[in-house]
Amino acid sequence: MKLLATLTLAGLLSAGAALAASTPTATPAASATPAASTQKHEQHSMHCDKQAKEKKLTGEEKDKFIKECKDGKKAS
Repeated sequence: MKLLATLTLAGLLSAGAALAASTPTATPAASATPAASTQKHEQHSMHCDKQAKEKKLTGEEKDKFIKECKDGKKAS
């Protein structure tokens, strides 16, 4: 009888450990959101910089254009 109780207890503990190991601690969407947001921001920054180069802007004009582009304003 002690053997049956011991085996049952061992089975329950191992099943609980397996369940705990397979359950994620953080939701994938929550952990992926900052990375996706940062990547999107970097892509937008590169796009604005590329547009400034195409327009052959330099110095303060380039800085102003890129800032307005990143802010989503219509740059002149």
